[in-house]
Amino acid sequence: MHHIATQFEQIHFVRFRNGDDILESLQQFVADQGIGNALILNGFGSVSRYHFHVVASNELPPAEAYPKGEKPLDIASMSGAVLKGRVHAHITFTDDRIALGGHLEPDCKVLTFAMVCLAELEDDTDLSAWDTLTLEG
Repeated sequence: MHHIATQFEQIHFVRFRNGDDILESLQQFVADQGIGNALILNGFGSVSRYHFHVVASNELPPAEAYPKGEKPLDIASMSGAVLKGRVHAHITFTDDRIALGGHLEPDCKVLTFAMVCLAELEDDTDLSAWDTLTLEG
């Protein structure tokens, strides 16, 4: 187990419009703002296209599956982090019967709108290896 304690520097509310690619737009926002490390507190909205990846085996590293398609879905939630400027986001989509989701991939296109809330962390916080198998310390 690893642990750090830090403070929020700023909270950013980012709104995307119809046709925006959520991951590409979020990566651009992070780069434009110079955000190093942040938590994705939540996200919501809707998409006309979805694309995500999930683990597909118990081996390390696991095999992965990449579901994608064109279908109107609500974004029920979004979480994750910005790790040394790199967006690592998870997303959950729903329709009237099921929920699906995993790691956000390019080509998730906004239908009505999407909003993401980012909590930027103190400058000296380094989460860059927290999503790897080899985190040291």
